[in-house]
Amino acid sequence: MKRLQKLGIVLALIGVGFLAAGGVAYAMVQDGYTSLDAFSSAQNVELSYNEDGQLVDRGTVEGAEAIMALLTEEWGFKVTQSDFDAADPTVNTASEYMFQMATISYHILHGTQTVVLAEDAEYNGEVFPAGTYEFAVDGRYWTDFNRLHPIEGPARGQAWTGTAFGLMGQLGVGTITHSTLQLALGLSAVIAGLGATFIFLGFGLMWASKEEAVVGMRELESSLSKEPVGV
Repeated sequence: MKRLQKLGIVLALIGVGFLAAGGVAYAMVQDGYTSLDAFSSAQNVELSYNEDGQLVDRGTVEGAEAIMALLTEEWGFKVTQSDFDAADPTVNTASEYMFQMATISYHILHGTQTVVLAEDAEYNGEVFPAGTYEFAVDGRYWTDFNRLHPIEGPARGQAWTGTAFGLMGQLGVGTITHSTLQLALGLSAVIAGLGATFIFLGFGLMWASKEEAVVGMRELESSLSKEPVGV
């Protein structure tokens, strides 16, 4: 019984260690959330909502729905709807970061670029006279352009600018950061749960061994009292 009690004490102490580790991990996660919120507030990027609390883009719900379709259907990103809150429009969650990235991409993909040729250009036997041309991006990503084409080549650089790539890169960092913090929060909960489990098992083992010892003593006393006393 004493050995079981000692084992229970050891388990309880291990549980305390796990519980403390979970608390430290939780505190670190909260520091991360605080930092991310401060960074997001400094950037001051906000999503737009109408008076009914619906997400809009350039004033229309349809615009936001088209962007959401790009994000969820073409890119296959799983959106957490609870991340979108009209009372907190600041972009500071993974879903909001990704929606903002999709917003930039959507308007580039469906935009039109004005290309000006200062002089005549020839490509594959076709002559393009000097002048102004309107080129529809028509869903082309960076690698989908023919950079050697006198119209298409310049349009690529005008559509997919370094600024656009820089903004999307920054938004990607925010997405990864928030997702990592969520994962770390879950991990800290698991660690704390293990600690609580070990503590429960430890104290349970000590309680059970104590009860077993009491029952054993009572059975011994009962058996001794039934034995005949010798003359």
